[in-house]
Amino acid sequence: MEKTWRWFGKKDKITLDMLRQIGVEGIVTALHDVPNGEVWTEEAISDLKKYIESYGLRWSVVESLPVCEAIKYAGPERSRLIENYKVSLANLGKCGVKTVCYNFMPVIDWIRTDLQHPWADGTSSLYFDRIRFAYFDLCILKREGAEKDYSAEELAKVAELDKTITEAEKDELIDTIIVKTQGFVNGNIKEGDKNPVNIFKKLLALYEGIDRDALRENMRYFLAAIMPVCEEYGINMCVHPDDPPFQVLGLPRIVTNEEDIAWFLNAVDNPHNGLTFCAGSLSAGEHNDTRELAKKFAKRTHFVHLRSTAAMPGGNFIESSHLEGRGHLIDLIRIFEKENPGLPMRVDHGRMMLGDEKQGYNPGYSFHGRMLALAQVEGMMAVVQDELKNQ
Repeated sequence: MEKTWRWFGKKDKITLDMLRQIGVEGIVTALHDVPNGEVWTEEAISDLKKYIESYGLRWSVVESLPVCEAIKYAGPERSRLIENYKVSLANLGKCGVKTVCYNFMPVIDWIRTDLQHPWADGTSSLYFDRIRFAYFDLCILKREGAEKDYSAEELAKVAELDKTITEAEKDELIDTIIVKTQGFVNGNIKEGDKNPVNIFKKLLALYEGIDRDALRENMRYFLAAIMPVCEEYGINMCVHPDDPPFQVLGLPRIVTNEEDIAWFLNAVDNPHNGLTFCAGSLSAGEHNDTRELAKKFAKRTHFVHLRSTAAMPGGNFIESSHLEGRGHLIDLIRIFEKENPGLPMRVDHGRMMLGDEKQGYNPGYSFHGRMLALAQVEGMMAVVQDELKNQ
């Protein structure tokens, strides 16, 4: 596996010079300054690629070339946006950048309710608390019909939380769910936007009448439209699973389990249509066994995210050590190195530790925490390589 690292461009406080010193081989990045839906020019791609290569690294994966909401809900701008997307893909191919990670999650990308949930050793991790998320849905968004998505026990717990939660905690919950985790990844809401809850409600309204079948059809349409460009330029598209891998906020989520993955791969049965195997996202759902999914879909995987979660009763989960949890990372490395060797891999998310929290890093993207995770994963990779040599 190629050891890659998500880097947020020249403004990232973690520099390329730092990354080459810790064993990183490839860079996962994007043209973060280009607004969603606009064309990535060949010149801009080439400039960033040359900058990365000047540090002895390579631009291995685009994460991501965002799929605009209007493509997902089939708005009137869809055709124009898909044409722009195809031009961007062609320009990436001309520059030799040929793996593109994207997602098809409506409105909201990955979801957490706590960005620094403490561990006993003084480090912290990202955390999802289903009751606090339900509180956001029911009492802050006040989404119509939301009560139907929660059990009587969960509704009672939300009512109890409503008696004690402070205004500061409510603001922090809003900031965590729809601002801090979204804005730095080409999200719909950015830090500094006024009335983020109202913006979010308007975005949700765009998906009225869009169910799983409709969203699936829109994904199929998008993939079918871009495959000729992918074939011409050798571009491998790899969709990121939904995070978390279950339905939220009344929105359909369509990359959550084995059946979903098989559906989109078969709907556009082309080797350039593939999967980003995110062990963290998939392991957050108790219905998923990452090892079985890897065995089934290794050949159609183009990119791997190695992280792990510990799922808890009641739908909560925490991002655990890369050596523990439901990700079973060493088993995944064994499977991918046997079935599809040499894939780009990045350690996805890391604990906050050793002062990371003071550096202003993007949520989940610490330096020391990810460096520790990379060392752990590199050790597992070395074990697997020894096993393969001795077979």
